[in-house]
Amino acid sequence: MASPLEPRLAAYIAGRMPDAAEVAVDGLTRISGGASRETYRFRLSWRDGEGTARERKLILRRDPPASLIDTERRIEFEAYRAFYGSAVPVPEMLWLEEADAALDHPFFVAEEIAGFQASPGLLWAEPYVATLEALAQCKWTILGEIARADPAAVGLDQVMEPVAPDACWDRELSYWEGVLDEDEAEPLPIIRAAIRWLRANPPPPARKVGVVHGDYRTGNFLYDEQGGIHGILDWEMAHLGDPLEDLGWSLNPVWSFGRGLAGGLVPRDRAIAIWEAASGMTADPAALHWWELFNCVKGQAIWVSSARAWIDGGNREPIMAYPPWALQNAQDRAALKVMGRL
Repeated sequence: MASPLEPRLAAYIAGRMPDAAEVAVDGLTRISGGASRETYRFRLSWRDGEGTARERKLILRRDPPASLIDTERRIEFEAYRAFYGSAVPVPEMLWLEEADAALDHPFFVAEEIAGFQASPGLLWAEPYVATLEALAQCKWTILGEIARADPAAVGLDQVMEPVAPDACWDRELSYWEGVLDEDEAEPLPIIRAAIRWLRANPPPPARKVGVVHGDYRTGNFLYDEQGGIHGILDWEMAHLGDPLEDLGWSLNPVWSFGRGLAGGLVPRDRAIAIWEAASGMTADPAALHWWELFNCVKGQAIWVSSARAWIDGGNREPIMAYPPWALQNAQDRAALKVMGRL
């Protein structure tokens, strides 16, 4: 049964392709997961100006009624565009629509990178388990390339809020502490203790203000059976800041999936060494420790925000209930581990 969105999406795209005829959308299918955007895949078909039939597999990312995190879709769209064609593999962005009229909520359309896996659950079985070292090499090398990027050279200084090197930590901590203040449904003594420590022991100024992906982890990239990575996804929390923030998030113990390895792939020191070689930066141990603990606070704020959207009835999709149910206790334990208290 065709989705009622298909003719509306086709009409929108026809307006963006004035030289095309017989524009049609079919096979629109919701992809599970994705708590900050609704994600669909579909097939676009049309005839070009010479009458030749063409088709393309595309992705629709649409804002939901309420989100796990409130993000700016233009920043996500522009982050993808900034890195397209670079050493950071990302899909091509096609159209951004910030009004509600066409599909009831803002959205963007991008190419689909097909034929690869994203699920972390497949990594520790054949044939993928034999490629974990190669996958880790790709993963933290690409993260190093993001850290190496000059925000001005890729145009992101024009769309992302500027921040001074000595203000990166406070801006991020204050934001996520505010999310906790607004959304928590019960006391969070471990995370509040972490916040007190973070404020009493601020990190040194960022050695560089760079592009921060914001959610760089196993599960947010497309990989193959040889340990290659073909797409870095989910840039909705991208911003300018200290590149150590991304490295710290990638090392968050909740992303070890119970394996005691960075991202479930390799020992922590190995991941850091790969990142340092690719980024040309040194991860100061004390500064990185601060950002690792901060990311436990950030993670808990995200899970709490997800729970709040469910509790208040703004979004009753199962994906909104799962993170707080599965990860709040794990994130507390991760914070204790980083603090040396577990």
